[in-house]
Amino acid sequence: MDLTIHQTFLPHTNPASSLAFYRDTLGFEVHNDVEYGDLHWITVCPPGQPGTSIVLHPPAAVPGVTEDERRTITEMMAKGTYATLILATTDLDGVFDRLQASDAEVVQEPTEQPYGVRDCAFRDPAGNLIRIQERR
Repeated sequence: MDLTIHQTFLPHTNPASSLAFYRDTLGFEVHNDVEYGDLHWITVCPPGQPGTSIVLHPPAAVPGVTEDERRTITEMMAKGTYATLILATTDLDGVFDRLQASDAEVVQEPTEQPYGVRDCAFRDPAGNLIRIQERR
């Protein structure tokens, strides 16, 4: 079987702050920026990896979700318990310094984990948990 990860979706609460975080702080490239009424989708990808992208979407754009469910999603996002993204880098300390210098919320400084990886954690502007692992 020949499968690859093409896209993953993360909700956002503010397109401008999410765009600034993923483009300006993390250095991702913007591949799509679509507005439809009061809804806004932004597709970003790591530089040089156009085949793998993150689609930042408004929680209201999830089909079949009730207003109560949207409220629950938004509450979970604010706590960092709705979605998690794990990224990898060869320069964990450099990425951590860059994120710490921004207004990103630090959840965990670079730490050697008992399961064999060194990583750190932040929240993006919507509250999504972003873990960054060091590639060795």
